[in-house]
Parts: sequence; structure tokens; C-alpha cells
Amino acid sequence: MNDTKILTIQDISCFGQCSITVALPVVSAFGIETAVLPSAVLSTHTSGFTDFTVRDLTEDLPAIRKHWESEGIDFDAIYTGFIASAEQLDYIKDIIDSRLKPEGLVFVDPAMADHGEFYNGFDQEFADQMGELCKVGDYILPNTTEACYILHKPWKESFTKEEMLEMAEELADFTKRYVILKGYEHEDSQLGMIVLDKKESTVEIVYNDKVDYVSHGTGDVFASSFVGSTMIGKSPTSASKIAGEFTKIAIEKTIGDENHKYGVKFEQAIPELYDLLKKY
Repeated sequence: MNDTKILTIQDISCFGQCSITVALPVVSAFGIETAVLPSAVLSTHTSGFTDFTVRDLTEDLPAIRKHWESEGIDFDAIYTGFIASAEQLDYIKDIIDSRLKPEGLVFVDPAMADHGEFYNGFDQEFADQMGELCKVGDYILPNTTEACYILHKPWKESFTKEEMLEMAEELADFTKRYVILKGYEHEDSQLGMIVLDKKESTVEIVYNDKVDYVSHGTGDVFASSFVGSTMIGKSPTSASKIAGEFTKIAIEKTIGDENHKYGVKFEQAIPELYDLLKKY
């Protein structure tokens, strides 16, 4: 019987397929009990919507940690995504220190930027503090924009293979072991992920077919399926292949629906996730 328990810390967007509304069902689909700690509650996510409401839950985090401690609640893994404020990062480190089991794993998706720009409300100071959170992660999963901000490097539309490998090597200083760097565009038809293991001094590139479609929430779909795959015993390379393919399928399920611009239909892709687990 699998009694693995994962805690995911990120925001709840009440409408819009991202953050906890992706992480909870996707990780649960792997048969893993998934607990949540909301960093904020938003009426919708921040891309493509106007006048959305935001409730920052920073002040709630210490009391939640204290209650869990009194109940003896701990976790086999902690997976962080969208964090509402820099102040929360210290609280999250405290939660990791106190509620993660001794052999537990930390996954950090530094969700703060994409396409060369910070998400609303973030800046370089926040990126520097996010880099410190990454250092407690066993796995970090940045895209190229997030990597550039963490490393204080200029971002551009595309990077060569050599530049991506160099960036991954530099990111090794910001993880306890694994770097999963997303966003390498190989030719016109493939996307690549750099998978670096600093302990074994190995680097691999995992490819999947590129889909010419941009949507909110695909990073959350990738990260959540990567976390789930890893926690059921898949290698980082296999987990990257599964996550990349699952994200691609979710995008393909969404293309053509002009009324569905706020996320991808990952729910419809979940049955195919189980085929990917057999394949990889």
C-alpha cells in the first residue's frame, strides 16, 4: 500500500487551470495523497483576466505549521509553486525544516516569470530570494526566464544547446541535486529539457514534439506530473519525458476551443497519463 503524502504550497486560483487546481488532481492521479497549503486565494489567475481579487495568506502559514506540528503531520515530499510574497519564502523554509520527513524530497518550481518577463508583482529582489529557496530543493524546475533571473543573465527568445547546458551547470549551485531546465527549442519541431544530476555529474537532454500553442498553466501541468512520476519511482529522465508528453497531450486537447484560453484541458489527458507511465 502506498502511504506517500505530498504537500504542495502554491496559490488557489478559483477559476483558471493553474497552481493548486492543477497540482492537486494531477499528483493525486498517481495514487499519492496530496495535501495543500494555499499561499493566496485569487478569484481567477492573473493572465487574461481583469479586476481579479487576491487574498494573501501569508499570516496564516505559521499557525498552520504549528497546528500540523501539534498533530504530528509530516510529509514525504514538499512541492512549491507560485508563492505570493517574499515574506512567505522564510515561512516555507520553516515548514520544510519542521514538517518534511528526514528522507523527504523538496521540489521547487520557481513560478515567477515567463517569456522574458516577471509575473505581476515580482521583481529581481524576489528572484534572488527564490534562488535561496531553490537551494533547499532536491529538484528545481525553472524555465529559461526564471533561470535567467536567478542567474542574473539576460534572457532572449532562444538559446543554443551550449548556452542551455552552461545555464544548467550554473543552476547546479542552486539545487541540492537535480536541475530540470525547460525551454530548449531544438530546431522548429522539438522542445528539450536539460536534466542535470550534480551528484553523478551527468547531463541529458530530453526531447518531445513541439506544439505551436501558448497557454497559461502548462508549467504547472509539467511540474505536477514530474513530481508524481518521481514519487512513484521514475528516474528524472523518465519523469521529464512523461511530464513533457503529458503536457503536450493536454495542449492538444485544448487546441481549437476558442472559448478555452485560460488553461489547458489536462483533465482530459489523465487517462493517457497511465499509458505514458507504462511507456517510460
